[in-house]
Formats: sequence, structure tokens, C-alpha cells
Amino acid sequence: MINIYEVLETNKMIEHENLDVRTITMGINLLDCADTDLDTVCDKIYNKITRYAKDLVKTGDDISKEFGIPIVNKRVSITPISLVGGAACKSPKDYVKIAHTLDKAAKEVGINFLGGYSAIVSKGMTKSDELLIRSIPQALAETERICSSVNVGSTKTGINMDAVRLMGEIILQTAESTKEKDSFGCAKLVVLCNAPDDNPFMAGAFHGVSEADAIINVGVSGPGVVKYALEQIRGASFEVLCETIKRTAFKITRVGQLVAQEASHRLGVPFGIIDLSLAPTPAIGDSVAEILQEIGLERAGAPGTTAALALLNDQVKKGGVMASSYVGGLSGAFIPVSEDQGMIDAVECGALTIEKLEAMTCVCSVGLDMIAIPGETPATTISGIIADEAAIGMINQKTTAVRIIPVIGKNVGDTVEFGGLLGHAPVMPVNSFDCSMFVNRKGRIPAPIHSFKN
Repeated sequence: MINIYEVLETNKMIEHENLDVRTITMGINLLDCADTDLDTVCDKIYNKITRYAKDLVKTGDDISKEFGIPIVNKRVSITPISLVGGAACKSPKDYVKIAHTLDKAAKEVGINFLGGYSAIVSKGMTKSDELLIRSIPQALAETERICSSVNVGSTKTGINMDAVRLMGEIILQTAESTKEKDSFGCAKLVVLCNAPDDNPFMAGAFHGVSEADAIINVGVSGPGVVKYALEQIRGASFEVLCETIKRTAFKITRVGQLVAQEASHRLGVPFGIIDLSLAPTPAIGDSVAEILQEIGLERAGAPGTTAALALLNDQVKKGGVMASSYVGGLSGAFIPVSEDQGMIDAVECGALTIEKLEAMTCVCSVGLDMIAIPGETPATTISGIIADEAAIGMINQKTTAVRIIPVIGKNVGDTVEFGGLLGHAPVMPVNSFDCSMFVNRKGRIPAPIHSFKN
């Protein structure tokens, strides 16, 4: 039972410490929309999304008003479209037509993003997968609310280096096709290793084939709440530090559990998971980097940063799993650059580099996220960065991702404005030494020895 003290404490977290439910995401299975006729596929997709998600936004708004809990985003994730469009799509343009249908459905139901314009190619690419991937630059340039993801590796299968090489090219093409908007299309495109089937956060959300016909996943967030709690025990021992983070994560996750159960009940859709990631925003005090500073670092990126982030991530998970029986998705601490003012400050003062961010991704929730780089960066260099991140995920049996933005016309030292939750980012330098001979080898990197557990 929730007592009056917990209610008052939660209200304080909401009013003064930036606690919110970052997203309610409805996952929808579209496998039954497959057909050999493209128009029929589009009609089935539109009708199913608008039927299932018609009340999603209203329900989220109603719960927010009734419980006084900010629910920032209402979103939809769908079955990877390369699986749905395979029989009907004969060219990248055919997939773009589906993208327009998805965008139209997203606007109709009022959500801000729809994820699942995706392909799972961790071991190999079908013709359908390749057509979808090649359609991504045009699809993201011509739509507003569609997010795309490609899973290029896993601990079980290794890394598909043909897909990694192709994605370096696709990211550059996406940047070029949206250069009038500071290459914004790349902010809606992520390359993953070990992608989870139930992630509610964009841009990597999709509805996995192992999921039910429809589910409700909720992503909570509360960097400001954790930072405030740590301010109260400044200078205390590691034991006290860890206990404080665990207790705070428990409280944050309970709020998400309440919202998830209520949304599930009202929409008549089963509850899936709570993703208890600490997802920062550009708002002052809502920063993972500032938590790291409160732990004892002058800036994110200082010696000790990876250890502090590992501690934070682990304690968040330990506290969260006690608050909900169904924790999933990504769950941990996000370290995007553009969405976290503390990270931006660390980059601008020289404390944080891409290489240090890569080291931090070994222990964080995801990977290299919302990082702006010079628009003249070669595609092979981007592929090399993707390969490095995928290797971290594959070896460590965790999800890693790359959402990197080569901003056409911008160079190191320039700033890119994305607006809203996506914030702004300084353009960061990239290692200029060549990796093209490595990236251009054909085939895949084998799965690691510890993947064999049958």
C-alpha cells in the first residue's frame, strides 16, 4: 500500500526534482499486415495502428491529470518493418511508401514518435532487409515522426560487418538528405547490438516478434531526483552512497509501475515492462553528468568517471528490480551528449571525448548517443565507430548503440541546435586515422567463445 508520506514525497520529486514518466509506449504486432500487394499492406498497417492506439494519448493525459504525474511522451513501437513489407516491397521506394503510411498513422493518433522502421541483421541480410536499410535516408527525410533502427550484431551471432559497413554509408546519406535541418534525420536513426525486443525509448524501439499482439511499456526517468538525494549525503561512504541510489531508484520505479498498470487497465492492453533508465533532458538539474559530479568528479570525463557510472548503473538496477517484477528494455543510465547539459559542458571544457564516452559505454545503459561530429567524416570512420560499440556489446553481453550525427557543413567547435528534449550539441572531433581496410573486409566477426551456452 502507498501511504501519505510516499504521496507527499513523490509530489516533491515531481515539483522540484524533475521526476517524470518519460514515455508510455504501446507495442503493436504488425506481422498479420503482411501481403503481396503494397497498397493492402499500407491499409492494414494504418488501420491496425489507429485502431489499437486511438486512445493512447488521451489515456496518458488523463492519468497525468488525475495522478499529478508528468507523462512527457506517448509513443508506438511496431514489428520491424523489414519483416512486414518483405513480400510486397521490391525497391527502397516501396518501403518509403510504408514510411509515409506510418507517419500518417502517427499523426492521426497524436503520438510524437513511432519506432520500428527497422531491420534485424545481426547474422545476415535478406533482400528485404537491405531494401529497407537503403530506404532509410529518404524515409527519414520525408517523414516527421518515424524512428529507424538496425541491429547489426549480438552476443549469440557475432557482428555482421557487411551491415556495419552499409550503415556507415546510410548515416552519411541520411545526414545529407536532411542537411537543411542540421542533419536532424540522424537523430532518429540508431545502430544497435543486442537490441531488446521491449525497449520503450526512441530511436531504438521496436516490437519484437516474441511479444504479444499489443503491450504497454513504460519508461521512467529521474536524474534530478537521484542528484537531489545525493546532495543530502555529500561526502558519505560508498555504502551510504549505494543505499541512497537504490532507495531513490525504487521510488522512481514505483511511480512508473503505477502509471503502467493504470494505462494497461484503461487501454485493455497487457502490461509489458518498466524501463527504469535515467534519461536526462537539457533542463537544469536533470543531468546524469551532474550525478557523476555529485558522486565526486569535477566533470564527467575525469579519471574515475567509468567507475562512478558503473556504480550508478548497478545501484539503479538493484533498486528498480525491487519495485517491479517486470523490469526490461534498457534500464540503467543514458549518457547522450546533446540531451544532457552536464555532458555538453564537459565536452566544451575538454573533459569529455568520444574515446572516453566509448569507455563509459562498457558500463552504461546504451552507448554513444546523440553525438554530433563533422559532416566531412568518412563513412568508413563511422562504420569503425559502430564496429567498436557493437564489439563492446557483443563481448559484454549487453545492449550497445550508436546514434551519431555527421552534421553537413559543420566542423569541430560549431554547435548544432536540435530543440526540445534533443537539446543542442557541440561538434566533437573524431580520430582521423583510416580504418577503411578493416571495415571493407566482407563477412562477419564471429560470436565470442562465451556465447556457447547450450
